[in-house]
Amino acid sequence: MRAVLHAEWTKLRTVRGWVVALACAAAAVVGLGLLTGGQGSCGRNGPQPECVLPVGPEGQEVTDHFAFVHRSLTGDGSITVRLNGLTGTLPAKPGMGGPDPADGTPQVAERGPGDGRPGLAPWAKGGLIIKDGTRPGSTYAAIMMTGAHGVRMQHDYVHDKAGQPGPASTPRWLRLTRAGETITGEESADGTTWTVVDKVRLPGLPATVEAGTFATSPQFTWILGGGRGVSGAMGGPSEVTAAFDSLGQQGTWSGATWTRSTVGGDAEPSRPEQTSASFDVTGSGDIAPAVSGISGIGTTISQTLAGTFAGLILVVVVATMTMTAEYRRGLIRTTVAAVPRRARILLAKAAVIGAATFALGVLAAAIVIFFGQQVLQASGVYLHPSTIGTQVRLVAGTGLLLAGAAVLALALGALLRRGLTAVVAGIVVIVLPYLLAMTVLPPEPAQWLLRVTPAAAFAVQQSAVSYPQVDDYPVPVNGYFPLPPWAGLAVLAGWAALALGLAVLSLRRRDA
Repeated sequence: MRAVLHAEWTKLRTVRGWVVALACAAAAVVGLGLLTGGQGSCGRNGPQPECVLPVGPEGQEVTDHFAFVHRSLTGDGSITVRLNGLTGTLPAKPGMGGPDPADGTPQVAERGPGDGRPGLAPWAKGGLIIKDGTRPGSTYAAIMMTGAHGVRMQHDYVHDKAGQPGPASTPRWLRLTRAGETITGEESADGTTWTVVDKVRLPGLPATVEAGTFATSPQFTWILGGGRGVSGAMGGPSEVTAAFDSLGQQGTWSGATWTRSTVGGDAEPSRPEQTSASFDVTGSGDIAPAVSGISGIGTTISQTLAGTFAGLILVVVVATMTMTAEYRRGLIRTTVAAVPRRARILLAKAAVIGAATFALGVLAAAIVIFFGQQVLQASGVYLHPSTIGTQVRLVAGTGLLLAGAAVLALALGALLRRGLTAVVAGIVVIVLPYLLAMTVLPPEPAQWLLRVTPAAAFAVQQSAVSYPQVDDYPVPVNGYFPLPPWAGLAVLAGWAALALGLAVLSLRRRDA
């Protein structure tokens, strides 16, 4: 077997066109990856020297921006309120604003909170919150009514527990009780019979905290034209108003005056608030993990691997030609005569082309990830940090993606035997599903293709994290894939193994 491997390696490295094409594939991964960053507003391109997101208690980047009517609570205590309902506004659909007061014709949409049509974002929030001060990213626990998900208890940005479902217009009593580091959230339909939604522990919660009512509403995404491709959605800010009354508290609270603040923003300075029997709180923003995508902030390291798609096409061409060239030139007869056990021929070819493309893929991905981060940041693009483990997975996964595609293309070449036919088949099977999913297909068919076709392997390059309590249009074009990274790669491996097995049978049963 060693001699067969050596022979196949010699064939690959001595054909100048193949070597050049593989080098071009690696160059495409690097070059396109470094050129697709675009421009952002951070660093020298923006008003601030850098863009920095707050980090939550568990180490994730978070969004922490909301309207807050609060007082200081020292030690144990509770706060109770009746939330009479949520109302709000969504951003106008692209190109369409509200009616002109003069003639009723649609106006071009303004891009700001409250400039759209009446409605609630599904994760618009209003309720009670206990928080370690007003610093963005500090620990908190909150009980709330949401726009479309009923009552929820959330804490430390990434944790979410469902309470009773119901429309946001239905009055609901809410209560938060502190006992040391433990916060209990309760809800009631009548203010008499209470149901515990969740009981959470906030390690390190100081003796004095800020507690009160809040309101916030995240970016909202309009799905356009069925959500097809890169232009299938557009986001904008939304706003919510929470109507409260019957505010009561127990424990040691500072003074008799409430403070109205905007946490995480400087649009509204803190000011005294004389809370009446009924009052409203209006806010825009979110209290949640920070995400990338159409309604998120910045981008992920996966963007630096955009050139993989172009490199993959060249790999498919070379891999099919390493097999079909032997049929075209009649060399297959010599090869079979030298190696009577035909399965070894295909396995050796697969090992050689797989190893070569894996090495090139790993090298190219390592270069582009390292330098791509610097390019994005130098261009003012906010880049979500990634762990060393994620970067290693992206580097190794890119190599395995190219290697698996090469083996599959080789097998197609052995089955079809004609160069042009095999190349077209390889592109249709491996490349086309990814292209369709990213450009023209609606979300459901796109995700279906990326579950069952070899293009599922692109999931290994995903670094964006999706959270159920954050609406971010989680589709492939925004960096989200329907399968976990290694599961997507396993789909490609399954296709390659099946095709290689069929190719071995074909080579054994058909004349060379």
